[in-house]
Amino acid sequence: MDPGLRRGDDKNRTRLDRPQGTTRKQSMSNTTTPPPPSAPPTGPGSPQDVPPLSGSFPLDPATLPDPIREEIEAPDPAAIDTAAAELADGVNRCPKCGSTEIRQKPGSDVLVCLYCRHEWQGARVEEEFGLGEGIDQLRGTVIASGARDIEADVAAMMTFKCGGCGAEVTINTENAMTARCHWCRHVLGVNEQIPNGAVPDAVLPFHIKKDDAVARIRQFVDKRRLFALKEFKEQFTPGNVVPVYLPYMIVDANAGAAIAGTGEIETRRYTRGEGNNRKTYYDADVYQVERRVDFTVDDLPLESSAERGNLDTRVNTNNIINAILPFDTKNAVKWNASYLAGITSEKRDRDVEQLRPRLEDQLLSIARCEVEQSVRRYDRGVRWQQERLDVHGTRWVSMYLPVWLYSYHQPGSRGGLLHYIAVNGRTGETMGSVPVQQWKLLAAALTVGTFLEGIALWIVGNMS
Repeated sequence: MDPGLRRGDDKNRTRLDRPQGTTRKQSMSNTTTPPPPSAPPTGPGSPQDVPPLSGSFPLDPATLPDPIREEIEAPDPAAIDTAAAELADGVNRCPKCGSTEIRQKPGSDVLVCLYCRHEWQGARVEEEFGLGEGIDQLRGTVIASGARDIEADVAAMMTFKCGGCGAEVTINTENAMTARCHWCRHVLGVNEQIPNGAVPDAVLPFHIKKDDAVARIRQFVDKRRLFALKEFKEQFTPGNVVPVYLPYMIVDANAGAAIAGTGEIETRRYTRGEGNNRKTYYDADVYQVERRVDFTVDDLPLESSAERGNLDTRVNTNNIINAILPFDTKNAVKWNASYLAGITSEKRDRDVEQLRPRLEDQLLSIARCEVEQSVRRYDRGVRWQQERLDVHGTRWVSMYLPVWLYSYHQPGSRGGLLHYIAVNGRTGETMGSVPVQQWKLLAAALTVGTFLEGIALWIVGNMS
């Protein structure tokens, strides 16, 4: 052992922090080993020839490793039906006069009838279905009906029979969720939860108006105008700022984690050598640190679009959308296509199982943060070497979140780079990527470097 390294002991009733190298003695038993079981019967009618009954499992789960046994014994995913039966025909009528001319009132969650001016608000999905309750009691996987798996053979084109005149109206869910009957002018919306990822469980309506979003983006760009690409500044127009609903999975989770590693507490620091050979050394006590934490997570957002989930910074700047989080998802309302009138949306194309690895990464990060306070005494830090996550239960809800988006394609090698500036449609939080002129950055760096070098030489000259 290094003479500068000592080991200590940190005792705690609720945690296990022990010096490395500690051993534990285990008692040995002298009981007689039971005889091996007799060979199973063979031949006609034996278990080898007769398949197990439907719904039965041919092995005893108690004999399997814990992770396999837990997966086998876990209940099938439960479903929460969030579909609006009153909107199944695609017609959203005013509750007062029956008109289908319905729009969202700007800056609010209220729907307004354009004919009689009656106003009403959609039901909050969390209150309607109790989604904020019982998170610490979650077991298994609970999936809302709008978050069920996408079926590859479900077409994007949907045909509705108009409730006003009986004509058939087709809606392409790839780029629109509402359409107007070309005969009687009734407005129809896609409110049926078809399994193609187009209709979620809930929607969080826009609060930030377009003028406000344009002003925020313009202010963001102006702060970086000095180094911005000339073409980018010339081509910026307010008309290119568009509202879009992006698909997310909102997840509640009941989980626990066990993590282990080594922590160090510095006991002495000293310097040896002279001149350029001076080196600083330290002595430290090294501990084995183990922590166990149980926690719940409420409304964790995960991108459910493969394109938006691609964070390859060589081809796009999708990562800036994460920088405008969080959204006030507690205020999301039950799905109604009228909130999407005149607004584009992106379909969900990722299922629960495809998003589960991303969820587990997020939960492990949360677990590390949860135990951070308890390891502050290790002033040289803790190196976590082993991690285990136990997800007791999860609840998945599909939701559209509002974003004002401005995009600019910068030509270059490998297809160039797609820049985004995004504004949170609820809070106004703004973040983006602005293409810059590299020669300006280089010139600025050289100028600043020369200036600082001159100051340093002047100070050294005065001191001597």
